[in-house]
Amino acid sequence: MQRINREEGYRAKEDRLKDLFVRGLAGNNAAYQTFLGELSSHLRAFLRKRLIRLPDEVEDLVQEALLAVHNQRHTYDPSQPLSAWVQAIARYKLVDLFRRRAIYEQRTDTLDDGMDLFSSADAEAAEARRDLNKLLADLPDQFRLPIMHTKLEGLSVREAADLSGMSESAIKVGVHRGLKALAAKIRGAQ
Repeated sequence: MQRINREEGYRAKEDRLKDLFVRGLAGNNAAYQTFLGELSSHLRAFLRKRLIRLPDEVEDLVQEALLAVHNQRHTYDPSQPLSAWVQAIARYKLVDLFRRRAIYEQRTDTLDDGMDLFSSADAEAAEARRDLNKLLADLPDQFRLPIMHTKLEGLSVREAADLSGMSESAIKVGVHRGLKALAAKIRGAQ
């Protein structure tokens, strides 16, 4: 019962934000302002978890992410989950912060080598997100949710279990089996 309530809560938030965003894209300024206000609190919570040692950076990153959402709003595909699109933008802003801090703090040896991985064009990233979302949409919840929570949202196994109402073992099994299923789908599509 608790799992269903959490999933329903998650879906309700997703549906509400998506509705506000889509209405905002259609020209409803009040809906767009409400969307930005509600999104900022979600972004703040998302970034606080990831910037525990850099709490002074949270507000700046929230503003950068909101600005990026606004500037990239034309790239959003309404047939896809809004949360995945927004989260990808927030993650890019987070990577940008880490990159800036690494350069500023002269920690270039270990970080710069891997930064090429993150330097792709926005259009390529949006296309990859759409492809991933399509693949994930075909998976049953017992595989899709663990992958989304742990691999895409960066939650720990325990946090994912708490959020979804699944056991920690079920999260681990779901990730393993879900990734296997995704790999099989990808191999079959080629």
